Amino acid sequence: MEGLQIYGKEQILALVNQREGEMKLGEKVQVISSLEQLKASSARFVLLGIPEDIGVRANYGIAGAATAWQPALKAILNTQSSSFLSGAELLVLGYFNFPEPEETAISALENTVVQIDEQVYPVIKEIISAGKVPIVIGGGHNNAYPIIKGYSTALQKPVDVLNIDAHADLRPATGRHSGNGFSYAIKNGFLKNYAIFGLHQNYNNTGILDQLRTHSNINALFFDDLLKSNKPITDLLQPLLENLENEIGLEIDLDCVENILSSAFTPSGFNINDIRRIIHSLEKKLAYMHVCEGAVQLNDGRQSSGTAKAIAYLVTDFIKAQK
Repeated sequence: MEGLQIYGKEQILALVNQREGEMKLGEKVQVISSLEQLKASSARFVLLGIPEDIGVRANYGIAGAATAWQPALKAILNTQSSSFLSGAELLVLGYFNFPEPEETAISALENTVVQIDEQVYPVIKEIISAGKVPIVIGGGHNNAYPIIKGYSTALQKPVDVLNIDAHADLRPATGRHSGNGFSYAIKNGFLKNYAIFGLHQNYNNTGILDQLRTHSNINALFFDDLLKSNKPITDLLQPLLENLENEIGLEIDLDCVENILSSAFTPSGFNINDIRRIIHSLEKKLAYMHVCEGAVQLNDGRQSSGTAKAIAYLVTDFIKAQK
C-alpha cells in the first residue's frame, strides 16, 4: 500500500532498551514483510501508526498530533514481557508516511486528508479481513473515517462505534478534516450507531447539539452530567452500550483526558485511570481501538513526555482486556 512503511525485526529491536535478565514486549512482538502474511500470523492484535496532523490543521487546530506515534511505540515496546502480557499477541505492522502538502491553504489540507483516507482504509480492511484487531495510534481524529470505512467494508455492513471524546466531531461533511470524520462515516453509510461518552457542553456548537437531539442513531452522555453523579464511571457508560451491537469500534480522543497534551488540551476531563477502567470493563468484544490527537510536542512549543506512556498503558490494557 502506498505510504505504508512496514517494520522489520531490526527496526523494532532498535527501539528496545534490552537488559540482561529481562524480556521486553519489543523482543516478543511479531512482524511481517507484506500484508499478505497477516492471516498466517498467530498474533490477534495489529499495531499501526498514523503520525499526521494535517487533518487537525485543516480543522484550524494546533499541529503536533504527528509527534505521538514514535515515542508511544517505544514506550509500548519497552513494557515488560510477563505472564500478564507476553508481546507475542501483538504484530507491529508499521506506520503511514505522508508527505507534507506543498500548499498550506485549508482547501489544500482538506484535499490531502481525502488522499490519506484513500490510503488508510484499505489497510484497515485488510487487517480486519484477516481476522485481526487493529490498534491504531494517531494522528488526528480525521482518521476515524477511513478506519470505520475499512471496518465496514470488511464486514460489508454498517458498524457501531463508541467514541470517548470531548467533541462529537459531527461538523458538516464539506471538506475533510479532524472535526467531521463521523459525519462522513454516517453520510456514506459506514456508521450505523454512534455513541459519544464525555462530551463537553462548552465545546459543541448548536448545530451539533441539534444533531444529537434529532438523530435516533446518535446517543451521547455529557461529561458535565457525569460530574453530578457519584456512580462509578463504568456504570455511567452502560446506558450508551445498550444501543450498540457486539464488536464495536472504540475511539479514544485524548483531548477528553485532563492534562494530556493535545491540540485541544483540557484541564478538566477524565483522568487516565478512568479511561483504563473503561477499557478493562468493556464486556463487548471490540473490533478495533483508535487512540488519537495526543502529542508529545505541539507547534506552539508545549511539550509532554507523559503522553507516550499514557498511550502505552491504553494499548496494553486493551490487549489484556480483549485477549
